Amino acid sequence: MTDSVLTAPPAPAEGDLDRPRAIKTTAGAADRVFRHGSHAAGAAVLAIMTLVGLFLAIRGAQAIGSAGGAFLTEQDWEPDSGRFGIAAVLFGTVAIALIAIAVALPLALGAATYISEYAPAGVKPFLVGMVDLMAAIPSVVYGLWGVFWLEGNLLPVAQWISTRLGWIPIFRVSRFDPQDPLATPTVFTASAFLAGLVVAMMVAPIACSVMREVFAEAPVGEREGALALGASKWGMIRSVVYPFGRGGIVGGTMLGLGRALGETIAVYLVISPVFVINWEILGTGANSISSLIALRYGGASNFELSALMAAGLALFAVTMAVNFGAGIIIQRSRSGELS
Repeated sequence: MTDSVLTAPPAPAEGDLDRPRAIKTTAGAADRVFRHGSHAAGAAVLAIMTLVGLFLAIRGAQAIGSAGGAFLTEQDWEPDSGRFGIAAVLFGTVAIALIAIAVALPLALGAATYISEYAPAGVKPFLVGMVDLMAAIPSVVYGLWGVFWLEGNLLPVAQWISTRLGWIPIFRVSRFDPQDPLATPTVFTASAFLAGLVVAMMVAPIACSVMREVFAEAPVGEREGALALGASKWGMIRSVVYPFGRGGIVGGTMLGLGRALGETIAVYLVISPVFVINWEILGTGANSISSLIALRYGGASNFELSALMAAGLALFAVTMAVNFGAGIIIQRSRSGELS
């Protein structure tokens, strides 16, 4: 029987102690195809977005050059007479989108939390399918629902809000006197509030789907650790699931906000277009850039068509700014800068 001899590996040189060891990998043909294909797809998306922006800028240059700075401050929309701007429609676009997100965010967050954490295993697939089905419903269907059902049932709610919270400027409706028993509730029809609720029903399923998928990926070990330390189910969700899914919450919300900013048909069906900044979100009269384009595109002159392209460029810029802002927030959340 021979004795085995263990030989110690040679000691590294003193200068190599802090030097990371080089690892060489050889990419196969499939890896190279995937890498180049991914780069090409990303470059194509950026190129398409750039071309869309250039197209709108070129087509809208005539109107922007004619209006100058007044294009952002003027409320009227009379391009053929020389008075036009997007101040009113841009305000309406942002107001409707913010109302939609204010309603959709708690709905989406609550639905995603219930589906991910509380729903029984037998019911969860049905709820997931229903939420995904709501996201697939055409916007015109939501618009018809808003016109023929929601508007009539929303009038008493809007009247109650204006009566009880009218001391808040955005909930005041100057044409409605709560002390007058003969006051008509028709001043609450076709409002930004109604449009915001319709759009909220459209964006909530999208945000819910994103949040649900992220919540489901929360680490099992951290979940069990929180429960083992005595946390309740809700305490575990607040301390583990929500912090882990912060990027998904922000991403789903911003994705819904981008959809709300550009929604056209549903808003076009439920609002009564006005070209004035209307701070009374419960009162009749609202507008948005997308519904303005849908309303005026068919009979527009060449110059008005250029003005509509310029309005589309403004909406494009706002949407891109929202998306880039969301990306920055999500990256900071993933890196731990947001606590």
